[in-house]
Amino acid sequence: MSKKKSSNKDIDLALVRRARAGDYRAFDLLVVKYQSRLISLAFKFSKDLQLAEDIVQDSLIKSFKSLDSFREDSSFYTWVYRITVNTSKNFLVSKKRKDELLASDMHEDGSLDLNSIETDNPENLLKASELKEILTSTLNQLGEDTKTALTLREFDGLSYEQISEIVNCPVGTVRSRIFRGREVLEEAIKKYKIEDRSLTGAKS
Repeated sequence: MSKKKSSNKDIDLALVRRARAGDYRAFDLLVVKYQSRLISLAFKFSKDLQLAEDIVQDSLIKSFKSLDSFREDSSFYTWVYRITVNTSKNFLVSKKRKDELLASDMHEDGSLDLNSIETDNPENLLKASELKEILTSTLNQLGEDTKTALTLREFDGLSYEQISEIVNCPVGTVRSRIFRGREVLEEAIKKYKIEDRSLTGAKS
């Protein structure tokens, strides 16, 4: 039994090392191997399957970006398990704050108090428009398979299983494509924010 665990750990470690070297397919194998267990874990926190899938997706993006910090004396699953737990807890805290904020904008009868919501100023509207153009451009630069999977998930709100049926490929592959696409979009957003801050600083 211990020999099997040791062998499994060695296999994961080899995949991690390949992923660090830029082999995305190696990380895809780790995603496919552990995603169902991680989703079950996240579901215990979120109580919602789709939210659990999104939490795991975020966890996998974080783990991929932090591969260099992975200490090889522990198993990959133990490491990504902790990341998923922390992401799940952060989600619950964030959701609680959003619910409290929304509640403060409600009348006693439960209807939304529109007067309490601030109207965006022209500068914010311009920034939103610029960001939308950047995201659209970035999305169009993705491979057709990745773009399709990401669009069906983010804009049409379909489940991974539904997307799998539409594009006729395994759910694990769909998750990997969406994971890859989200990572590219996140980088585009981060770059935009950095440039926006530098421009704002220059103006002031």
